[in-house]
Amino acid sequence: MKKILLLTPTLPFPPHSGGVIKTNKVAHFLAEKYKLSIACFLKNDDAIYVDEFLENIDLHYFTSETLDVPRTAKNFILSNLQGIPLNLYRNKSADFQKKINSIIDEYDVVFCDHYVMFQYIPKNYKGKIVLHEHNCEYLIWKRYAEIEKNKIKKMALLNQAWRIKKYEQEICYRADTILAAPNDKDELVKIGANPSKFYETYHLGDDELLSFPDLEFNATEKALLYIGTLSWEANIDGLIWFYNEIWHLVKQQHPNIKLFIVGKNPDARLKEIASKDAQIILTGFIKDVEPCFQECNVFISPLRFGSGIKVKVINSLYRGIPCVTTSIGIEGLKTQDGYDIFSKDKPVDFANAIHVLLSNEKIWKEISTHARQTANKYYTWQAVLENIIRAIEN
Repeated sequence: MKKILLLTPTLPFPPHSGGVIKTNKVAHFLAEKYKLSIACFLKNDDAIYVDEFLENIDLHYFTSETLDVPRTAKNFILSNLQGIPLNLYRNKSADFQKKINSIIDEYDVVFCDHYVMFQYIPKNYKGKIVLHEHNCEYLIWKRYAEIEKNKIKKMALLNQAWRIKKYEQEICYRADTILAAPNDKDELVKIGANPSKFYETYHLGDDELLSFPDLEFNATEKALLYIGTLSWEANIDGLIWFYNEIWHLVKQQHPNIKLFIVGKNPDARLKEIASKDAQIILTGFIKDVEPCFQECNVFISPLRFGSGIKVKVINSLYRGIPCVTTSIGIEGLKTQDGYDIFSKDKPVDFANAIHVLLSNEKIWKEISTHARQTANKYYTWQAVLENIIRAIEN
């Protein structure tokens, strides 16, 4: 039986966000098929979940290290002095490197979950390297720079995009196989990655939601729902954009509308927005979001930059709660605007799509039904996990 070392930047539990959902699913799948060890960092409140995670997975070995390196101007300068991207610097630890160096040669395969963990794979490692690209990372920063108006910040973001691009070129060259979503593969091939190394993968959510009964329009209230990682800049930017450009348009037509924002550790900017408007509710982390799906009429995913597959959007398709998002939100998905989802980039169009779903039961039901059909046809875990086996074995 192959021995596999999974390197991942956070504890893959609880599965409350897109990347963690995927890593959690992959970890359990690998543990069933191989002799699996996990090495990860513990961030935020990860430490309180370690025992629960280990009780429910059969691991050969587990090691971790607490790490908290914030995204600050000081650390940005220090990362530049070291000539590495900020995210690599924030996940850099000499002690963790020693731990990995002492055990890595025991393993037939290193499954590198996220580009920031590739720095722990020694260049003389003789086993197989499987790189799981959660996103085409440099593209996220490039797109972020494109919408940034502050010239100094724009230059800093472009600098990060350039550094990450160089790093992704290097690690794609070193990896034996690469797991990436189709749209991310296309972008990585453009910067020189070998297309023959790639195996298609998706960030999926909880496909068990497909077995839940259909939602009922008349059982919902006029409320919008957002679920996501509230410390991730793309999500923060999207919610700020929604508040500044779209929220007032929605309230003109639906004065009593509420917006529920679900997720732990909300950024200070989101707390400020919620403090200004009693109709915006920051709920904090909710373990079971099914009541939210049943009570809210529309799911929103306002994104202006990012890459890869958006799990929050996939979950809305699974559950059949009609979703309004942007072209970034449906990137890489086989969805169709107006059929199984609404994809609108202009604020007035975004607001109008929400209005249609809040006020037209027939269209709401059509979008809900088609969303679940699309998700069931294209986005279940079986094919994704089978491709992971191919990436390891081939």
